Amino acid sequence: MHPRDQTIFALSSGQPPNAIALVRVSGSQAEKVVRALAGKLPSPRLATRALLRDISQRPIDDAVVLWFPGPASATGEDVAEFHIHGGRAVLAALFAALSAFEDVRPAEPGEFTRRAFENGKLDLTEAEGLDDLIHADTDRQRRQALRQLKGLLGDKARDWRARIIEASALIEAGIDFSDEGDVPAELITPALAKVEALLAEIQEALAEQGRSERLRDGLVVAIAGPPNVGKSTLMNQLARREVAIVSPHAGTTRDIIEVQLDLEGYPVTVIDTAGIRETDDPVEQEGVRRARARAADADLVLWLTDASDVESEGKGEATAPVWRVRNKIDLDAADRPMAESSGGRVFRISARHGDGLQELIVAIVEFAQVYFGSSEGGLIGRTRQRKLLQDTAASLQRCVEVLGEGEELAAEELRAAAYSLGRLLGRVDVEDILDVIFREFCVGK
Repeated sequence: MHPRDQTIFALSSGQPPNAIALVRVSGSQAEKVVRALAGKLPSPRLATRALLRDISQRPIDDAVVLWFPGPASATGEDVAEFHIHGGRAVLAALFAALSAFEDVRPAEPGEFTRRAFENGKLDLTEAEGLDDLIHADTDRQRRQALRQLKGLLGDKARDWRARIIEASALIEAGIDFSDEGDVPAELITPALAKVEALLAEIQEALAEQGRSERLRDGLVVAIAGPPNVGKSTLMNQLARREVAIVSPHAGTTRDIIEVQLDLEGYPVTVIDTAGIRETDDPVEQEGVRRARARAADADLVLWLTDASDVESEGKGEATAPVWRVRNKIDLDAADRPMAESSGGRVFRISARHGDGLQELIVAIVEFAQVYFGSSEGGLIGRTRQRKLLQDTAASLQRCVEVLGEGEELAAEELRAAAYSLGRLLGRVDVEDILDVIFREFCVGK
């Protein structure tokens, strides 16, 4: 039997031990499995208590079983759920019992969702939204992913594709009735109006400047500066836990240390880099090289100095704003002023005692608000989606430009636009990307 026709099972809850574990089964053998293990087939979508037994009639666990006959199920196939006690031994016994059935096997990562996609339960944008929802770290990421899962982009794309087909039908009719005198003009004019209106809508969606993609990836803030000025201490304060080694000796941090933060719903990755200085130590040299490269790729650089090094230049190769942050103000008796930074922001803090930290955090949150913009209504969540919409818009633009030269050329561009939207939804020629997308899911989803 082909692997896609086999029945699959997997743990769909957290790793054991847990109070309750959820094991899902999907496929043509699901009914046989339920009858054999539970002794009966429960009423559809009704939680039923049952003593599970293996094929040798040895008890496995006192469980709750749910039955979802296809196609009215999450995957479109027959689906069973076993709610069991979440101990490792219980799970092992149930997995062994399931594996004993012919053509029943453990699921691959994302295989449940892929079957739902292949059975028309969700389109590719909704599957991507589900993946983003699983991996959401902040509330804003969760809300954006949930909108995609509910079909925010998919519904729009289906509407756009239907309107493209309508315009294409008008143009094709104009070609078919080209010998009828004024008929083509009567058909081409409304078709052109439809295409221009549709092009304007898609261009408006593309003009969101990738804010939704930014929210998915998060803001990257690099803490950089000379050695021994308190970069690791600042990192630990922002993370509210010890993630970096703090030492009075210069060059302690040799590699990049990253921590993910949730700042008022905004995903922020803070990077502690090696102290930037000239050194003969080859290991520290590599750390400095990586620090410079990571700071150059960051969205915001906090250039940290102290009273002994207030004139250090933090711009380097970074194209992002650079904020100068003077640390150890509790030890700076001279209280000397600091020059303006290239990003126009200057802060004075004591990373050890917390002085000035709240002002710095508030400023980072304000920067994130501007950086992400208003992504609440953003349609596009991934680079793949943006690229296909760009292809659609380009085809529509060419359709408008060539319409006066010949209806056949315009019709071909409309077919290309509809094809791009079909790829966006995952309904045409996307086999090459399905494995990449679904293998990112966790097992059991």
